[in-house]
Amino acid sequence: MINHTMIVAFDEPLPDTELDRYLADIEQAMLGTGLAQSVVARRHLAIPGEAEIPALIATAVIQFALPDLETLGKAFAAPSVHEIIDRWQSRYPYKVAFANHEPLV
Repeated sequence: MINHTMIVAFDEPLPDTELDRYLADIEQAMLGTGLAQSVVARRHLAIPGEAEIPALIATAVIQFALPDLETLGKAFAAPSVHEIIDRWQSRYPYKVAFANHEPLV
């Protein structure tokens, strides 16, 4: 089992309803491939002053659990996943940092 953890940072703030829709769309697309065992998404919890930190600050964190790296590659190659990513990137540009790792717990 491996986890693919994404830190998603939108260039501009999103309305709450749009962020909720983005997270639901990503979850649905990945689960729709039939390859992900689970998808968990959470909003970033901001603290005062963090905007002054010169770092990529998340809008949300998304974690996918998959059996192995080969399956992860297949999931991200799925047309439905690319469609969702492209659609959201064109509407609300964002950056992503990610890590593939064994479960942390």
